[in-house]
Amino acid sequence: MRGDREAFGALAARCLPRIVGTAGLILGSRDAADDAAQEALVRAWRDLPTLRDPDRFDGWLYRVLIRACHDDRRRRGRQSGSPYVYDGLPQTVPDPAESIALREAVSNGLARLTADQRTVLVLRYYLDLPLEDIALSVGVPHGTVKSRLHRALTAMEAALAAEARGPTRERTA
Repeated sequence: MRGDREAFGALAARCLPRIVGTAGLILGSRDAADDAAQEALVRAWRDLPTLRDPDRFDGWLYRVLIRACHDDRRRRGRQSGSPYVYDGLPQTVPDPAESIALREAVSNGLARLTADQRTVLVLRYYLDLPLEDIALSVGVPHGTVKSRLHRALTAMEAALAAEARGPTRERTA
């Protein structure tokens, strides 16, 4: 907070994998995730003196990251770069093919969600944030987070069920 670049660099290096992963899950693109994470770190360096409670740095940084993700989504529109593949599943799946299929299903399911649904789902289950922290990070009331999370889980369940059914064939008349 006193302008020590080396200290901020160490802090940023510690957070970088997690914020890139979070941004990738929210934006659905590795290129966009890298850009949003970089933008979030630049904003964090610039705005660090405004942080009132240093113990809440992680939550504050996620709020900065979410804003950067939303700004990036507005800038890019619906275009995407190389797809982001979720790799945060436990390594206890015995069959590598099963693990790959599960990761792909989760990635495809996340891609079908809205940005708001994906954001609350990622913050809750990837970052394991409590609902109160999610509300602060996203800037909406606690009840709104709960309803978005409920809708996100319902939509994700439907997306995973659709993935399990596989592609549908068009009927010819």
